[in-house]
Amino acid sequence: MDKSLLFAARIVKLNKYLTKEQRETIIAKQIIRSATSIGANANEAIYGISKADFIAKLQISLKETAETEYWLRLLVLSECITEQEGESLLAECLGIKKILVSTLNTAKENK
Repeated sequence: MDKSLLFAARIVKLNKYLTKEQRETIIAKQIIRSATSIGANANEAIYGISKADFIAKLQISLKETAETEYWLRLLVLSECITEQEGESLLAECLGIKKILVSTLNTAKENK
């Protein structure tokens, strides 16, 4: 999942910005944890020991995507990042979410 890796890299940069420029550490810690977990769990799913394990790891990735979406929306609403910055990151997050949902649906159908 190259998209999730690139997204995580963007969030790492966002984390640096938030902690250095905005002095915002609580949300920065939350979003970096959830956003980096998306790809980590998706990558782990590839090496799952069973179809059920694969699905479970992707479900975790999907939950982390939803959490990341929440933090991004909060960062925009609290004016820690601009609406434009938030929209770009949110669009990427939602794109990953669509891929995960599609992959999960296919995996569940072929169970």
